[in-house]
Amino acid sequence: MREIQFREALNEAMCEEMRRDENIILLGEEVAEYNGAYKVSKGMLDEFGDKRVIDTPIAENGFTGIAVGAAMNGLRPIVEYMTWNFSLVAIDQIVNNAAKMYNMSGGQLNIPMVFRGGTGSAGQLGATHSQDFANWYANCPGLKVVVPSNPKDAKGLLKAAIRDNDPVIFMESEQMYGDKGEVPEGEYIIPIGVAEVTKEGTDVTLAGFGKMMKVVKAAAEELEKEGINAEVIDLRSVRPIDYDTIINSVKKTNRMVFIEESWPLGSIATEVTFKVQKEAFDYLDAPIIRVTGADVPMSFSPPLIEAYLPNVEKIIKAVKQVMYK
Repeated sequence: MREIQFREALNEAMCEEMRRDENIILLGEEVAEYNGAYKVSKGMLDEFGDKRVIDTPIAENGFTGIAVGAAMNGLRPIVEYMTWNFSLVAIDQIVNNAAKMYNMSGGQLNIPMVFRGGTGSAGQLGATHSQDFANWYANCPGLKVVVPSNPKDAKGLLKAAIRDNDPVIFMESEQMYGDKGEVPEGEYIIPIGVAEVTKEGTDVTLAGFGKMMKVVKAAAEELEKEGINAEVIDLRSVRPIDYDTIINSVKKTNRMVFIEESWPLGSIATEVTFKVQKEAFDYLDAPIIRVTGADVPMSFSPPLIEAYLPNVEKIIKAVKQVMYK
């Protein structure tokens, strides 16, 4: 199977869907002439023209509102943010308009659109450019929230998101755009809301999403050397969450560690932990442990960034706590 970059997989998904449906448009800062801030839209202006690949001013509230209105009138917009940190300028349009229009119109108006862009820490970018808002958006009814961890999933999930008749939040780690992975040739769709067991195991369940799955995979490999066989689950979407896959895994392994980049309060980890203890309490041999980002703003200092983020050592320590408690 061929290997392509994460950004190339996203580009293929958008191009294939735009060839299929002339109502799909892409808009955002630098998506056209510059080929995208991370080159995700490379070549799209040349193929689809400036009526469908549209450079916008640096005004997220404005172009997001235009896109919501376009969706209400029959188009299927893809909105790109340079980073999800900038989406806060447009959060009223996303949460109060896109997410609620179907409900408030009594089902008369669908909002078939995708909001996508870079998320989370990407190195020394400071506190205001390093945040993971997956849990924020997942807390809003009316939105679906997708966070792929590899090129194959990125393409299949983005195609599903573009075809969805509801607004979809699509979050891509800035540190993964250059990652390479196997991506099938031809048409395929990965349904939203279906987690993937990426490694079978018997001793402990490790679950997470997004770029944290790279850290989880590395931790599972190290644990294997110590005789601990971890089962690894990639949620892929955090609204809806595939609780059944997680609960069935915990019923088998009897232990769980959840890994998430964002802060601990009100996190996806908190929600999953509650659901597992509610539905599989009698199967747990130890309390669930969350390994999350620190409960502080992100620092610029590399040592403090390392201290902030989940890493292999923190995951292994948590696993040993649930194994030997």
